[in-house]
Formats: sequence, structure tokens, C-alpha cells
Amino acid sequence: MAYDTRLVKLITGEMVIGKYDADKNILKEVAVLQSVPTQQGVQMMLLPYGYPFDQDFNGELSCNHVLYTYKKYPDELNTKYLEAISNLTLSSGGLGGLDLKNPGKGPSDGFSGLIRGK
Repeated sequence: MAYDTRLVKLITGEMVIGKYDADKNILKEVAVLQSVPTQQGVQMMLLPYGYPFDQDFNGELSCNHVLYTYKKYPDELNTKYLEAISNLTLSSGGLGGLDLKNPGKGPSDGFSGLIRGK
């Protein structure tokens, strides 16, 4: 299921990401995006909006408090957000390191042939 996730800047200046609910005009399962200085530069960290008192991503924010909605943001941020709220790891490069480009000889012409029914 695809979610309408949005990265927004609140009137408080915080950047948050969450699932948009158009019927209620709210963001659900809100995470705040914080920058953390490191020796290599700056890294971004996703935390539940109510952290440290709320350890789960179950907060809601009214979109009346949104100052700006980002139209474009890195897909990796969306993937990391979905991983954080679901406790699942989303695959980004094959199935556990399987080499699907060179599957070896078999009855079909690779993994894509199985899907297409060749």
C-alpha cells in the first residue's frame, strides 16, 4: 500500500515527515527530522515527534501548523521513514544479495522471465 508521506516545515521551524490524511487534514505517525553534527559533517536522524517521552511513531499533527510542504525530497528519506514506523527493512538492491542480473542457467530467462511468464 502506498502512503501519501509528506515532508513539511512547521511554524515552529521543525522539519517533520508523516502520513498525510486528507479527510482530517492531519499528519499521522509523525517523525521529526533532526540534524546531528559529526566529525564527517552533519547527519540526519528521525525520531518520534514526542521523543523522549513518546518512543513510538503514533503522534498526529494538524496541517494548520504547516508553514511549508516540500514537493521534492530524497527517496531515501521516505524509505528510512517507512522502515522506522513499520520496523521492517525495505529492500533497495535485490533479494538478500541475490544476483538477479546473472541468475545462471535455468528453465527461464532469469527472474524477470518468471514474472512475465516466459
